[in-house]
Amino acid sequence: MNAIISASELADALAGANPPVLLDVRWQLSTATAAGEPPFDGRAAYRAGHLPGAVYVDLDQELASAPGGRGRHPLPDLGVFGAAMRRAGVSAGTPVVTYDGGTGWAAARAWWLLRWTGHPDVRVLDGGLPSWEGPLETSEPRPAEGDFVPVAGETGVLDADGAAALARSGLLLDARAGERYRGEVEPIDRVGGHIPGAVSGPTTENVGPDGRFRPAAELAARFEGLGVSPGSPVGVYCGSGVSAAHEVLALAVAGIPAALYVGSWSEWSSDPERPVAVGPDPQ
Repeated sequence: MNAIISASELADALAGANPPVLLDVRWQLSTATAAGEPPFDGRAAYRAGHLPGAVYVDLDQELASAPGGRGRHPLPDLGVFGAAMRRAGVSAGTPVVTYDGGTGWAAARAWWLLRWTGHPDVRVLDGGLPSWEGPLETSEPRPAEGDFVPVAGETGVLDADGAAALARSGLLLDARAGERYRGEVEPIDRVGGHIPGAVSGPTTENVGPDGRFRPAAELAARFEGLGVSPGSPVGVYCGSGVSAAHEVLALAVAGIPAALYVGSWSEWSSDPERPVAVGPDPQ
């Protein structure tokens, strides 16, 4: 099953016999709070207008645990995550479509969590809310309680040691901007640079100017150029496991399975004992 869905395909699905549950996961990575500015308010954006029937999901509160030693967006408590999904109407036999304000990062985080915890039918709206040409609504729906119970997957997730090992034995992609990978700037974390052996592959290069994913064949060629080879394991990290989920999604579109290092650079760089590489060379 394709991991993404176009706006026209979604409109058809919503009019069908088994319409998907819609999850609005609007969120933005922002450093504005460091300058005293208010952070982005996804719930306010949702209340101002959302896809008909969509339920808001809070990335910081429901798709992640509190920030700390495991990173800024560690794995959520599965009880909290499951309750949020059931509140939104998610059931094991109901298709789900996630969307955000356009980058696809937060929507991909929800997609990845649902897939990793066992939901069989989840897709991301390609291009997010800006791609939707239908009406929006401001009322908050109250869907019937779903029955989805998340179960942690046995594969598909990396810890710090696993990421370090994969950088040596397979391919570990760094989904952040190139300047953060090289250590030229670091606006958020303790130190700049990358995990030794990781290859720079910014997730922003997986989409076109309209924010939609590049065709599967183009994505496959891009990842082959970054070092993906048949049968070799692939993992991805970013700053805190959000934009990296978008890269895992792009890999899925290209037909390439990949694991996510959820703690990502925010966890790795918090420990001064862990090695840090700088510059364009992976090592």
